[in-house]
Amino acid sequence: MLLLGVPAAVHSAPAAGTQATVKVWFLQGEQMIALSRPGATAEDALRQLLRGPTQAETKRGVETYVPAGTKLRSVTVADGLATVDLSLKFALGRDGASLLARLSQVVHTATGPEGAKRVKLLVQGGIPLGMFPGVSLAGRAITVDYLETPNVPVPRPPAEKSLPVDATVRGAQQTLAQLGFLLPKEVDGQDGPSTQSAVLAFQKWEGLQRDGQIGPETLKRLQSARRPVPLTRAGAGRRAEVLLDRQVALAIENDKVVRVLHVSTGAPSTPTPPGTYKVYDKIPKWWSVPFREWLLWAVPFNGGIAFHELAEVPAYPASHGCVREVYVNSKWMFDFSRVGMPVKVLTKS
Repeated sequence: MLLLGVPAAVHSAPAAGTQATVKVWFLQGEQMIALSRPGATAEDALRQLLRGPTQAETKRGVETYVPAGTKLRSVTVADGLATVDLSLKFALGRDGASLLARLSQVVHTATGPEGAKRVKLLVQGGIPLGMFPGVSLAGRAITVDYLETPNVPVPRPPAEKSLPVDATVRGAQQTLAQLGFLLPKEVDGQDGPSTQSAVLAFQKWEGLQRDGQIGPETLKRLQSARRPVPLTRAGAGRRAEVLLDRQVALAIENDKVVRVLHVSTGAPSTPTPPGTYKVYDKIPKWWSVPFREWLLWAVPFNGGIAFHELAEVPAYPASHGCVREVYVNSKWMFDFSRVGMPVKVLTKS
């Protein structure tokens, strides 16, 4: 089963005289991606997986979470069951997301060759009990369908809280709205999530301390600030720029910045690749198979790399390659976006 919205690699039976290929699964952002490699058996596929992506693929944002140096001790396929035994290095690291991602890579890659439909994973000859958060391997094989089936409810936005109305906050909000950091309807004098996100985006744009607070330095800079302008010109139509150094996204229409959004892009170990892309789908509820979590209001533009909502959106790069948004902004960006809309990811602004 392939994920909605992620372009699938097309595979067919090799013609006479051509080399057979297998699907090897890596990650791009928060989703799986299948790449073709030479081979025909489950062992071929898994050995190709352990070699990792090429340099050219890495530049496109393709990642592996399987630790370097992991060895394939053995693999057998019988009655649709692939039994895969990996070296102890596979179990290194305690980050739950990384552990789940590498499990998905192995299960997807071992499924298919030689008719394998289920995967039994061993580490150094034993079942790795308790290794993968939320996944029990005790007495069971894992299937792709199991990993692609959501096991947690769709998250709901936090309950709105009534906050004190403050004249200073209202004044700052009015300026932020005029500059494109806040929606006019959000000017209410309350220092809530929308305002804090707008302040953080403004601080990022202006090179101020990123704390989301309406402090003296922020108030002073608001008095002289000008509305942001796009880094590039493209004429009529909607588009977006993601500025990696400032950690903001610009929503642009007819070469005018409509909105500046606080975002968090790929962490240093899983960077968001610079380049020019196009939105190819809009998915209100996107299940991340490798990380087993919901990505709400997803707007994918480069394989599994997308704008999407997540609970944690720090002021610095922290994602698996995607462009994270806070819940007060994600639906707005989803509605603004169009399939085919250009997205330019820029390193320097």
